[in-house]
Amino acid sequence: MKVYRTNNGNYVEDGGKHFRVPESNWDALVTHEDLRTYLESIAATGKPAADFASVRIEAPIGSQEVWAAGVTFYRSRSARMAEAKDAGGGDFYDRVYSAQRPELFFKSTPSRVAGPGSPVRIRADASWSVPEPELTLLINPRGQIIGYTVGNDMSSRDIEGENPLYLPQAKVYDRSCALGPCILVRSDPLPATTPIRLEIERAGRAEFSGATTLAELKRAPAELVGYLFRENTFPAGAFLMTGTGIVPPDSFTLNHGDRVRITIDPIGTLENEVVQQKSGAKG
Repeated sequence: MKVYRTNNGNYVEDGGKHFRVPESNWDALVTHEDLRTYLESIAATGKPAADFASVRIEAPIGSQEVWAAGVTFYRSRSARMAEAKDAGGGDFYDRVYSAQRPELFFKSTPSRVAGPGSPVRIRADASWSVPEPELTLLINPRGQIIGYTVGNDMSSRDIEGENPLYLPQAKVYDRSCALGPCILVRSDPLPATTPIRLEIERAGRAEFSGATTLAELKRAPAELVGYLFRENTFPAGAFLMTGTGIVPPDSFTLNHGDRVRITIDPIGTLENEVVQQKSGAKG
């Protein structure tokens, strides 16, 4: 089943029908002792909501932090080795790919996250920007994976490639992260055959498309969560992006006005328009 955060409260979807969730506070909802059982009871006893079609779906986040894992797909490893080669960091990513400890980094605060239909940004001081489609985990305060959503880890490849120490500037800025459209709540892991698809539209035409599956993910989600929770506590839970296996060619960069669509079955599609603001602009 799926749970949505909207401008009109929270809803659970089951069997194609939507039911209003009595718990309106998102943090309280996702930290529920047994979220799946709670949602199942609402769907089993509630009356389908007639107003869901008119609500605005928002990013499924309250006060949770968003973290990310890097170099978890071989394709990402190769791309990041190439972009950092001239800076002397070409083999850093190969070492991380084969190391026991994964690369984990802080990605976003809730205020920087874009929801479905909201714009994502490319930096005004970057010349090579790409989206990174990623399966994203929702983890409760006890370190348990309770759901999955679609994530877009926007990245400035030229800034990171100039020096790997610039990773925070390449990854963390206003609306550099998008989540949605919902949380797929399930107790068992998604199968390795789960597809991830990326489509980038420019001026009404397809500019780039690519696909991969979770079979290409080198590290198990539970392993990544274990490292994230080793020395961190998350009272409201946390999101963890698991890395990307789709990398556009080096000749490609996002432009203002592009539309990015990321689809992960059976979660859904996250779509965002790309905007570029002048350096120093706010909003």
